[in-house]
Amino acid sequence: MRQTFFGSLYLSLAASIWGGMYVVSKYVLDYVPPFTLVWLRYAIAFFVLWTILRLKRIPMPKGKNDWKPIIYIGVVGYVLSISLQFVGTKWSDAHTASLITSATPAFIVIFARWMLHETMTLRKLSALLLATAGVVVVVGFSEGEATSFFGNVLLVGAAVTWALLSVLVKIASARLSVLVITTYAIFVAFIGTTPMMVWEWSEGMSKTFSFSVVLGIFYLGIVSTAGAFFLWNKGMEMMDAGVGSLFFFFQPLVGSLFGWLFLHEQLHVSFWIGGTFIIVAVVMAVLEKKGVESERQNEEKVSV
Repeated sequence: MRQTFFGSLYLSLAASIWGGMYVVSKYVLDYVPPFTLVWLRYAIAFFVLWTILRLKRIPMPKGKNDWKPIIYIGVVGYVLSISLQFVGTKWSDAHTASLITSATPAFIVIFARWMLHETMTLRKLSALLLATAGVVVVVGFSEGEATSFFGNVLLVGAAVTWALLSVLVKIASARLSVLVITTYAIFVAFIGTTPMMVWEWSEGMSKTFSFSVVLGIFYLGIVSTAGAFFLWNKGMEMMDAGVGSLFFFFQPLVGSLFGWLFLHEQLHVSFWIGGTFIIVAVVMAVLEKKGVESERQNEEKVSV
């Protein structure tokens, strides 16, 4: 029960942080090219996490068996997925990006069934469908800004690759600590995005580093990357991937709430209805996990 509580807390915090990330990303991308922004984000995040590792005196991974999953996670999740997300957001809009990438939990469930052999219960499926309906109600289908088909396709790719990342992290956490996985996977991503950053600078793309832009970059690097990546990975380690994936739905919910609090955007009845769907779906899935754990503990007591 303790593990379920903290796993739920970590995943909720990570998704909540990402909920406010799209507005910041959209603003900063008006002044900094996407790959340069991703590269700066990883440089800051790696420095923060590496400093923590040094203070805790945790050694680097050793051997091919340790580095192989880290490289997979870094390339698939932190190079490919985040790059697709940033470029897709630039070509689409924050509203559409939030909706499309919220398809991630569905892909996590598929990968968890395939790679982790997690059972797909009727309750899990019902929770997934209910939460998905909640996202559609919260975000809606209003056109808002002009969107691009190309940008939307990239955002779908971002959702699929992030789902694969989440399952790969759960597999790797059986061997390595989540802090080590997150830190050095970000380092791999830092190296992987360097050629793309250099290409952008060689193309002479315009870049403006005002105080507000720099502040946004540090927010994305420290909070949305170093902090949220670690929290998400730690939460996925502690939960079944299929159950943990549902917490991703808090992202558009919190994003809409932040828009109301800080940008004075209006919240319609659809927000409260969709938000209720999402919360009920998560509670359904978590309660099922607790029920399974209780049955397992009772069986162990009987066998003793």
